[in-house]
Amino acid sequence: MNTPALHRKTFLLLLILVTLGFGWILWPFYGAVFWGAILALLFSPLQRRLLRRMPQRRNLAALATLLVCLLIVILPMVLITTSLVQEAALVYQRMRSGQWNVGSYVRQVFDALPGWLVQLLDRFGLGNFDALQERLSSVAGEISQYAATQVVNIGSNTLQFVVAFGVMMYLLFFLLRDGAVLSAHIQRAIPLGEGHKRSLLGKFATVIRATVKGNVVVAITQGALGGFILWVLGIQGALLWGTLMAFLSLLPAVGAGLVWGPVAIYFLAVGQVWQAVVLIAFGVFVIGLVDNILRPILVGKDTKMPDYVVLVSTLGGMSIFGINGFVIGPVIAALFIAAWDLFVSSGELEDE
Repeated sequence: MNTPALHRKTFLLLLILVTLGFGWILWPFYGAVFWGAILALLFSPLQRRLLRRMPQRRNLAALATLLVCLLIVILPMVLITTSLVQEAALVYQRMRSGQWNVGSYVRQVFDALPGWLVQLLDRFGLGNFDALQERLSSVAGEISQYAATQVVNIGSNTLQFVVAFGVMMYLLFFLLRDGAVLSAHIQRAIPLGEGHKRSLLGKFATVIRATVKGNVVVAITQGALGGFILWVLGIQGALLWGTLMAFLSLLPAVGAGLVWGPVAIYFLAVGQVWQAVVLIAFGVFVIGLVDNILRPILVGKDTKMPDYVVLVSTLGGMSIFGINGFVIGPVIAALFIAAWDLFVSSGELEDE
């Protein structure tokens, strides 16, 4: 028996088992670990800049970077989330009390439709308003029930959220402080040639930064603009609809138009023409152009993924990982494309 080969196989088996076990232990806090790593990667340039000014004070540089991250990213997100939960609960109460009647809004739109469009809807079985109202009421009830459930879950899981938040902040500090050393260890552990490792890790870091900054910043901007115009036009729950537009903005084939479009149709149906014109113009020329202007600046042509890849990876990521999947899905897709691009450009992966 080849003893060295047996020892190597045994060691590799042990390495795989302990790695899987470590991942299993971290899994309950995978969201905190994931966002800690993402934020550390995004703010590492600031950390390096501060470290050049204070080379002997790594802890102070990491703490300063952590405070900047807390002030410009984490604290605003916590405040927005708190306001969003309150507004979602208020919308749910209004729907339960009948103040918001989806059927009445649809009736106003339905009554304003021209005859030829009503006949066309009849052909597809949508001309019966009573049946359509029943379907919409059922869907609205399910949505409101889901929203109420989520609000209750958020309230009951406050302790878990606080613990996860503490883990993320604690991990973020040490990743900022020791990120360069940890990256060097990971680079040495990858069984590839030095040139391939530098290229692959550099490409991965670039793609992750570009994907997160591009998708998240574009979504936040479109959601903020959408919520602002709805608030100006007097739509109740503007923060909630703006947040919904932000999430839909992650889906390039769908977009924020699924929110502001029906609102514009409602304005037209009830005779509020100038509100409809303002909303359509703002949606097309402001919200719609944000993606074309900001995404090339934040992402760049070399790392921009096709829209269909973003759509599928976002939906798939959210179906598997929940709310974190809107970032995890596109990041995995981007890394997949980067790895294959490197493989194709290098011909084959062999030591240089």
